[in-house]
Amino acid sequence: MSKYTIIVEYDPEAKAYSVTVPALPGCTSQGDTIEEAIANAKQAITGHIEALRQIGEPVPVETERPQALTIDVAA
Repeated sequence: MSKYTIIVEYDPEAKAYSVTVPALPGCTSQGDTIEEAIANAKQAITGHIEALRQIGEPVPVETERPQALTIDVAA
């Protein structure tokens, strides 16, 4: 079992949540709800890792967790 950080963002135009996986470039997913987006992300990560193994590429291991911070900026 491996752990990967996912970034979930709401897309108002698509009215859905998009997911990216910073440690696995190109691994993305989406869902109509956050729960669906997370479930779909798990499937996407599994598929992405399987594809990397099939083509003989190394599977990135997340060693450092990304941080999302909200800051105030005078604009």
